[in-house]
Amino acid sequence: MTAELVRGQNQALAWTQLEIGVEADRALTLGAVLVGAGDTALGGAETVALPGGPGLPGVGVPGPPATSHRLAVDLDALPADTTRLDLFLTLPVDAGAPARFGAFPAPRALLVGPDGAEAARYEVTGLADETAVVAVELYRRRGAWKIRAVGQGYQGGLPALLADRGIDRESAH
Repeated sequence: MTAELVRGQNQALAWTQLEIGVEADRALTLGAVLVGAGDTALGGAETVALPGGPGLPGVGVPGPPATSHRLAVDLDALPADTTRLDLFLTLPVDAGAPARFGAFPAPRALLVGPDGAEAARYEVTGLADETAVVAVELYRRRGAWKIRAVGQGYQGGLPALLADRGIDRESAH
């Protein structure tokens, strides 16, 4: 049975190898950032997984903008000082396409177990003028991993999202 998460809700993870999926009516970019103590990135732009970029330990390389994504995550392979993995969505720059999340139906973030079955889903609602959003986070609490439905949007796009995690806007393109 698939759990329907709402903003702020969390759920314990039964496995450390999983996939985060995304479904949307418009092509989106899926990315991830490694976060440590103090809610800041573990480093600079090198701690961000983006399409075409270098891989991160424990995180697959995201594909190009699409309406459906699957990103493999191995929580045991993340750097030891990782307290959280933020999974975010951004809108690619397309001529003539809406440049804000509020212009189309809410995207859906999916938690997929190692058996390929969908274990949880979160419809990222309540967005308006944002062009980037942290959809979900995987976080470690008292040695156990959980998923949380976040839905935090950024009107300033990816540079604003990354700056909120301590990454310089100049390196966040």
